[in-house]
Amino acid sequence: MRERWGAVGALTGALFAVNVAARLVIRFGFEGDDSAADRVSLVMFVVIGLVLAAVAFRWGRDRPVSHWAGDLAVAVVLALALTVFVAPLLVGENPFGGGAGLFFAQIWLYLAAAGAGVLVGYLILTALGRDHRSQQLKRYAQLKAAKPRRVVRR
Repeated sequence: MRERWGAVGALTGALFAVNVAARLVIRFGFEGDDSAADRVSLVMFVVIGLVLAAVAFRWGRDRPVSHWAGDLAVAVVLALALTVFVAPLLVGENPFGGGAGLFFAQIWLYLAAAGAGVLVGYLILTALGRDHRSQQLKRYAQLKAAKPRRVVRR
Protein backbone atom coordinates (compact mmCIF):
# COMPACT_ATOMS: atom_id res chain seq x y z
CA MET A 1 0.00 0.00 0.00
CA ARG A 2 2.84 2.34 0.84
CA GLU A 3 4.44 1.71 -2.55
CA ARG A 4 1.18 2.52 -4.32
CA TRP A 5 0.70 5.87 -2.59
CA GLY A 6 4.38 6.66 -2.92
CA ALA A 7 4.06 6.43 -6.69
CA VAL A 8 0.96 8.65 -6.62
CA GLY A 9 2.79 11.19 -4.46
CA ALA A 10 5.84 11.17 -6.72
CA LEU A 11 3.68 11.73 -9.79
CA THR A 12 1.84 14.56 -8.03
CA GLY A 13 5.14 16.15 -7.09
CA ALA A 14 6.51 15.85 -10.61
CA LEU A 15 3.42 17.45 -12.16
CA PHE A 16 3.51 20.24 -9.58
CA ALA A 17 7.23 20.80 -10.19
CA VAL A 18 6.62 21.18 -13.94
CA ASN A 19 4.05 23.88 -13.24
CA VAL A 20 6.23 25.72 -10.73
CA ALA A 21 9.17 25.64 -13.14
CA ALA A 22 7.01 27.11 -15.90
CA ARG A 23 5.74 29.84 -13.57
CA LEU A 24 9.29 30.71 -12.51
CA VAL A 25 10.45 30.88 -16.14
CA ILE A 26 7.56 33.19 -16.94
CA ARG A 27 8.17 35.31 -13.85
CA PHE A 28 11.91 35.80 -14.22
CA GLY A 29 12.42 35.36 -17.95
CA PHE A 30 9.38 36.83 -19.65
CA GLU A 31 7.78 39.28 -17.23
CA GLY A 32 5.28 41.43 -19.14
CA ASP A 33 5.58 39.50 -22.43
CA ASP A 34 2.23 37.76 -22.81
CA SER A 35 3.04 35.93 -26.05
CA ALA A 36 6.16 34.35 -24.53
CA ALA A 37 4.20 33.47 -21.40
CA ASP A 38 1.58 31.77 -23.57
CA ARG A 39 4.28 29.73 -25.32
CA VAL A 40 5.82 28.67 -22.00
CA SER A 41 2.36 27.69 -20.74
CA LEU A 42 1.78 25.64 -23.89
CA VAL A 43 5.11 23.87 -23.39
CA MET A 44 4.15 23.21 -19.77
CA PHE A 45 0.87 21.58 -20.81
CA VAL A 46 2.66 19.48 -23.43
CA VAL A 47 5.19 18.32 -20.84
CA ILE A 48 2.39 17.44 -18.42
CA GLY A 49 0.68 15.46 -21.17
CA LEU A 50 3.90 13.64 -22.04
CA VAL A 51 4.60 12.78 -18.41
CA LEU A 52 1.11 11.36 -18.01
CA ALA A 53 1.38 9.49 -21.32
CA ALA A 54 4.59 7.85 -20.12
CA VAL A 55 3.04 6.96 -16.77
CA ALA A 56 -0.09 5.51 -18.41
CA PHE A 57 2.13 3.51 -20.77
CA ARG A 58 4.24 2.17 -17.90
CA TRP A 59 1.44 1.44 -15.45
CA GLY A 60 -0.81 0.00 -18.16
CA ARG A 61 1.67 -2.77 -18.92
CA ASP A 62 1.65 -4.23 -15.43
CA ARG A 63 -1.84 -3.62 -14.09
CA PRO A 64 -5.42 -3.55 -15.36
CA VAL A 65 -6.95 -0.17 -16.12
CA SER A 66 -9.24 -0.39 -13.10
CA HIS A 67 -6.22 -0.45 -10.78
CA TRP A 68 -4.12 2.37 -12.21
CA ALA A 69 -6.82 4.75 -13.48
CA GLY A 70 -7.89 5.69 -9.96
CA ASP A 71 -4.30 6.28 -8.87
CA LEU A 72 -3.70 8.47 -11.89
CA ALA A 73 -6.90 10.41 -11.27
CA VAL A 74 -5.94 11.06 -7.65
CA ALA A 75 -2.49 12.27 -8.69
CA VAL A 76 -3.93 14.60 -11.35
CA VAL A 77 -6.53 16.07 -8.99
CA LEU A 78 -3.95 16.65 -6.24
CA ALA A 79 -1.49 18.19 -8.71
CA LEU A 80 -4.27 20.36 -10.13
CA ALA A 81 -5.21 21.63 -6.67
CA LEU A 82 -1.58 22.42 -5.88
CA THR A 83 -1.15 24.08 -9.28
CA VAL A 84 -4.18 26.30 -8.93
CA PHE A 85 -3.93 27.24 -5.25
CA VAL A 86 -0.29 26.89 -4.15
CA ALA A 87 1.88 27.51 -7.24
CA PRO A 88 0.77 31.13 -7.72
CA LEU A 89 1.67 31.86 -4.11
CA LEU A 90 5.19 30.51 -4.64
CA VAL A 91 5.88 33.07 -7.36
CA GLY A 92 4.22 35.95 -5.53
CA GLU A 93 0.84 36.04 -7.24
CA ASN A 94 -2.74 35.77 -6.06
CA PRO A 95 -4.46 32.52 -7.14
CA PHE A 96 -7.63 34.50 -7.89
CA GLY A 97 -5.86 37.62 -9.16
CA GLY A 98 -6.70 37.03 -12.83
CA GLY A 99 -10.40 36.66 -12.17
CA ALA A 100 -12.76 33.74 -12.43
CA GLY A 101 -12.19 33.29 -16.16
CA LEU A 102 -8.45 32.70 -15.80
CA PHE A 103 -8.95 30.54 -12.71
CA PHE A 104 -11.34 28.16 -14.46
CA ALA A 105 -9.37 28.28 -17.72
CA GLN A 106 -6.36 26.91 -15.82
CA ILE A 107 -8.47 24.05 -14.51
CA TRP A 108 -9.97 23.14 -17.90
CA LEU A 109 -6.65 23.37 -19.74
CA TYR A 110 -4.91 21.27 -17.10
CA LEU A 111 -7.61 18.60 -17.25
CA ALA A 112 -7.56 18.62 -21.07
CA ALA A 113 -3.78 18.19 -21.15
CA ALA A 114 -3.92 15.44 -18.53
CA GLY A 115 -6.75 13.60 -20.26
CA ALA A 116 -5.07 13.83 -23.66
CA GLY A 117 -1.78 12.58 -22.23
CA VAL A 118 -3.33 9.59 -20.51
CA LEU A 119 -5.40 8.76 -23.57
CA VAL A 120 -2.42 8.94 -25.93
CA GLY A 121 -0.25 6.82 -23.65
CA TYR A 122 -2.86 4.13 -23.19
CA LEU A 123 -3.87 4.10 -26.87
CA ILE A 124 -0.25 3.62 -27.94
CA LEU A 125 0.13 0.84 -25.40
CA THR A 126 -3.04 -0.86 -26.60
CA ALA A 127 -2.12 -0.43 -30.27
CA LEU A 128 1.19 -2.16 -29.61
CA GLY A 129 -0.62 -4.98 -27.82
CA ARG A 130 1.43 -4.58 -24.67
CA ASP A 131 -1.36 -3.63 -22.27
CA HIS A 132 -2.34 -5.90 -19.41
CA ARG A 133 -5.49 -7.27 -21.07
CA SER A 134 -3.76 -8.07 -24.36
CA GLN A 135 -1.03 -9.91 -22.49
CA GLN A 136 -3.61 -11.92 -20.57
CA LEU A 137 -5.39 -12.87 -23.79
CA LYS A 138 -2.07 -13.83 -25.39
CA ARG A 139 -1.18 -16.10 -22.45
CA TYR A 140 -4.63 -17.68 -22.57
CA ALA A 141 -4.33 -18.37 -26.31
CA GLN A 142 -0.88 -19.92 -25.83
CA LEU A 143 -2.14 -22.08 -22.99
CA LYS A 144 -5.09 -23.36 -25.01
CA ALA A 145 -2.93 -24.01 -28.08
CA ALA A 146 -0.36 -25.95 -26.02
CA LYS A 147 -2.81 -28.53 -24.70
CA PRO A 148 -3.31 -31.53 -26.96
CA ARG A 149 -6.84 -32.47 -27.89
CA ARG A 150 -8.34 -35.22 -25.84
CA VAL A 151 -9.44 -38.25 -27.78
CA VAL A 152 -12.92 -39.39 -26.95
CA ARG A 153 -13.51 -43.15 -27.02
CA ARG A 154 -16.83 -44.67 -27.83
